[in-house]
Amino acid sequence: MLKRVFSTGLLAGLVAGLALAILQHFVTVPLILAAEVYETAAEAAATPAAHDHGAGAGDHHDHAAAPDQPKEWSPADGLERTLSTSVATIVTAIGFALILLAAMLLAGEEITPMRALAWAACGFAATGLATGLGLAPELPGSAGAALEQRQIWWIATAFATALGLYLMFRATPLWARLGGLVLLLLPHAIGAPHPHSYISTAPAELAAQFTASSLVVHAALWVIVGVSVGYFWMRMAAPIEAGTSR
Repeated sequence: MLKRVFSTGLLAGLVAGLALAILQHFVTVPLILAAEVYETAAEAAATPAAHDHGAGAGDHHDHAAAPDQPKEWSPADGLERTLSTSVATIVTAIGFALILLAAMLLAGEEITPMRALAWAACGFAATGLATGLGLAPELPGSAGAALEQRQIWWIATAFATALGLYLMFRATPLWARLGGLVLLLLPHAIGAPHPHSYISTAPAELAAQFTASSLVVHAALWVIVGVSVGYFWMRMAAPIEAGTSR
């Protein structure tokens, strides 16, 4: 059983990850690159002003006087960046596939493409719609709250939404269903962490397009993961049944 779970998760995640990597290359990556152009231009415009302010005391302004600051590693533009993004997408897809499998097995749900797709829709509601309602996908150059605060809220919201949906659709007692509804609303009643002021170097139209495109890509990820999980799970049942019948 364990081998079947991991094999299904790896294959479904690989298929979904590769498909999403191609989709991202044509849908969201161009928007990110365009936003980086605006961000670089804003930084370049701010740099001369900072230099002029520092040189006001005379000719003693020395660029070499500033200590060297170690830069964080980031993939170079081109093939290296594409491969890095694709690997991250595939790993994410594998993780979603394994989570989907684990949830359906724990719930005693029959794993077929259609049933897995229905559960995947709930996965998108938890990790895409609910989290995006408070923290929309952001382009480079956008101001945001502290990263740790956003991560905690995102994880808590995804978990609360998933559990809330399960209670509302699967639980029998009325109090459990009402508890599920409370879980759906609680993260948004608390509120997502946001910066004191919204600042973005990219135009609002570009940011809006990126938010919508990211949600579509995220939905496509869950659709492919769900169908692939159901398909590979059923395909791997045939060799097991054949071996058992001997």
